[in-house]
Amino acid sequence: MTKTLLLASTALLFSAASAFAGDAPQVAEAPVPTGPTSQAPLTDAVQRGVLVFTPDFFTAQRPNTALDMVNRVPGFSVDDGSGARGFEGAVGNVLINNNRPASKNDSGSNVLSRTPAGQVERIELIRGGAAGIDMQGFSVVVNVILKKESSRQSILTLNTTQFEGTGHDLYGGSYQFTARNGDRSWGVTLSNGISMSDSNGPGRTVRRNAAGVVIRDERTDQDGYGGGNSIRGTYAGPLAGGKIDLTARYGINDWHGSNASRSESVSRNSLDDQDTKGGEFGATWTRALSPRFNLETRLMHEFGSWDGLSTYNVLNNGVAAPEQRFAYSGDKSETILRALVRQEWSPKLTVETGGEIAYNMRQTDQAYSEGGVAIPLPSASVKVEETRGEAFSKGTWRVRSNLTLEAGLRLETSTISQSGDANQEKSFFFAKPRLLATWTPRANNQLRLRFEREVGQLDFSDFAASADLNSENVFGGNVNLVPEQRWISELIYERRFWGEGIVSVGYRHDQIVDAIDRIPLADGLSAVGNIGDGTLDQLSLNVTVPLTKLGVPGARFTFKNDWNKTSVTDPTTGLERPISGVRASQANVGFEQDITRWKLQWGVSWLPHLGQGNYSPDQVSKWRGANYFETFVEYKPSPTLSLRAQLTVWNDFTQTRTVFADRQTRAVAFTEDSEVDPRTFVSIRVRKTF
Repeated sequence: MTKTLLLASTALLFSAASAFAGDAPQVAEAPVPTGPTSQAPLTDAVQRGVLVFTPDFFTAQRPNTALDMVNRVPGFSVDDGSGARGFEGAVGNVLINNNRPASKNDSGSNVLSRTPAGQVERIELIRGGAAGIDMQGFSVVVNVILKKESSRQSILTLNTTQFEGTGHDLYGGSYQFTARNGDRSWGVTLSNGISMSDSNGPGRTVRRNAAGVVIRDERTDQDGYGGGNSIRGTYAGPLAGGKIDLTARYGINDWHGSNASRSESVSRNSLDDQDTKGGEFGATWTRALSPRFNLETRLMHEFGSWDGLSTYNVLNNGVAAPEQRFAYSGDKSETILRALVRQEWSPKLTVETGGEIAYNMRQTDQAYSEGGVAIPLPSASVKVEETRGEAFSKGTWRVRSNLTLEAGLRLETSTISQSGDANQEKSFFFAKPRLLATWTPRANNQLRLRFEREVGQLDFSDFAASADLNSENVFGGNVNLVPEQRWISELIYERRFWGEGIVSVGYRHDQIVDAIDRIPLADGLSAVGNIGDGTLDQLSLNVTVPLTKLGVPGARFTFKNDWNKTSVTDPTTGLERPISGVRASQANVGFEQDITRWKLQWGVSWLPHLGQGNYSPDQVSKWRGANYFETFVEYKPSPTLSLRAQLTVWNDFTQTRTVFADRQTRAVAFTEDSEVDPRTFVSIRVRKTF
């Protein structure tokens, strides 16, 4: 029934184009805001689903960048996208001047972070669609409109993360230069980034046999950190009667992970070191073909390589066990060419028609040995290639000022081939319809309904073997993977109040085909694979309550949570269970306050409970955490200087593993409880604009 509704609705919307074909050629109108400018968002007088935020709205927050402003848009959270399966659906929910960034990896938040707040003319919050706006499957997007004035600006950022005790302290920074002269803009970013794990710290691991007798009791200490250097250049300006947007980046990164455990007689050491390098290039060219037709073309290319080594050593009563070594290296690339024609049939109807072709490649070479003796792994060396083509058509129809429909149909064909240890080729065809309806029956009240079929991008690393030596696990590769598909039904109700106040309640149901989880392989190994059909039911709640009316000026209370219930049939036991890697719940409770007279902001967020389970043919593992606190204070003594400090504290992180003796009876071989006391750390950032 859902599939029939989707296909029928898509055909109905596209047929509506003929009803407007006689209208005089027009382009979609820019939002016409009405109302106060600082106390609440402005409602577009023409499209009630669009809210407009002018710079006056953010004055109390003293923003330095466009990202500071977007992060304060009530009811909106930046989503930079999944980075998978071509361009459609992989990019995020941020637009700049009606368009997304020229590259998938140059995310919306990255572009906004290097855009000075003074260059923002307005921010449009588009809920459910608007003429001329490509929603890319999101129910809500922001469109940041920039001024065309001439400017030169630099942003220097210095940051550090300091851990308590013996934690590995980290230092980084960046320099950003941007220039704008009318329709032309250019810039460069030099970055020295840092990365880390927030669960580093000392702990204890206790292993018990099936009878409950302790067979291992060890003190542990784990750490993980890394960094990287990169350079990015951007340019935008007129070209051949249109506009060109260019971006290019190159960077090198490293990661170092360690886990040490000790008892009176045994010591264990696990190390993982990896070096990566890669870059990208993106170009977007747009041109008006006529007052009613606009052309958009995109070319994107990404490339990367990596080289790593994991080792595991055990010393038992002074006697060394054979060293386990897992070495890996590889290369990957992705190239996308996309073109579409946007037809502005009238201010009420926009139709896009186009196509996309893509090529993905991942070459992986891996080797596992114990004591210098090589141990064969299934699919240890594999090259995976995918060629994909897609044709699409979609439209946005503003039926009335309070009712907007967006519908589309994408037809995709792809071929995935493997070579190396396994040689195989498979072809797929998917029809992917989408329908999004937005109804605003009364001011500050909105309903959004979405039906869509999504097809997931395979992680090509799952085709090859892998290892987690610290947990004594070696996994095989699976050359028989097929993309997971989801039929999604979603309904969201949104109520806005008191200017910044919002209550949003959503329900989503996914019918999952060829769900991806873990499957058994021969020789006692397991791998990522398709385990059949499943379901996801999700209830979402997003609340922001301004507290000024309640006697706390400049303050806001926030609450966000997704309650997830998943179900799938386990391929080993034949019983129903949750899907691996999906968190049942992760509530976030927050409080923030702007103290204008002191030129500062402060706040705290609290995650009371978090965790998830993972299910394998040979074991079940679960982790959970509690009382995760982040507290920050940001002082802005001038419009060009910002000092921010954030304290992160949590003290309850546990992992539990139940390992089975065999797959038939699933008798318990042992259970293992690992507790970590994560190190408290402080992150400090100084940002100067000049």
